[in-house]
Amino acid sequence: MLRRWSTPRQVRQGRVNCLPLDASGLPANGHLRLLSFNIQVGISTQGYHHYLTRSWQHLLPHAGRATNLQRIGEVLTGYDLVALQEVDGGSLRSGYLNQVEHLAQLGAFPYWYQQLNRNLGQFAQHSNGVLSRLEPCGLEDHPLPGPAGRGAIVMRFGRSTDALMVVMMHLALGPRTRTRQLAYIRELLGDCPHVVLMGDMNTHATDLIEHSPLRDLGLLAPQVEATFPSWQPQRCLDHILLSPSLALERVEVLAQPISDHLPVAVEIRLPDVTARHAQPLTTVSHG
Repeated sequence: MLRRWSTPRQVRQGRVNCLPLDASGLPANGHLRLLSFNIQVGISTQGYHHYLTRSWQHLLPHAGRATNLQRIGEVLTGYDLVALQEVDGGSLRSGYLNQVEHLAQLGAFPYWYQQLNRNLGQFAQHSNGVLSRLEPCGLEDHPLPGPAGRGAIVMRFGRSTDALMVVMMHLALGPRTRTRQLAYIRELLGDCPHVVLMGDMNTHATDLIEHSPLRDLGLLAPQVEATFPSWQPQRCLDHILLSPSLALERVEVLAQPISDHLPVAVEIRLPDVTARHAQPLTTVSHG
């Protein structure tokens, strides 16, 4: 299912928190605050035993989910562009609440997009999501190679060949399938000079930047702290990878054990790009 950029109802009623843009379509101050968070459909996991004792929450609604989503919404408010993984698009377990739109409402994001990757009808709507304070010039929805259920959202900000390309993803657990997915993403990137890759990549940064189809891009992996499991982080699985042209201002793994993953955040300074030409917003579904 393809959904165009949407504006949350609560934002339509006046809670707009847009990011000021210059004539190029990029942030006027040249800075962008990014966050990636696997929210585990709003389930609070504080130990391995909870994967068993709270497994029913992946199928049925529970009272604590609303509280967790409220906490997540508070975390998101300090960022301009947010990548969400393991979000429910509105099924029984979420009380038929589209969690992407709900978090956009809580954070007063003017734009949100839900990518439905595995549709189990009323039982689960497995999705990725993006929340943004700026509208992209283009957005593409890509199912990733391998078994159904993994996807990437590709966005372009700015109106020239020097625009910023952001790819949000949730990659497979298996290394062979993950390599196929990264090869597909590498082809999508082409020769774009300014790239951000963000999401739950299910592997360490060294594998991504040195031993994968991305290795020729010279990407930087500024975040070195572990993100999983949130209660005792040991593995660095969640990343925001940057082109060398994007100056890193700040990087942080947030001490917010709301999900079984910790959120990772960066602030970047964009290159000074001029002479852009206006392009209309387009949304494309592939596959």
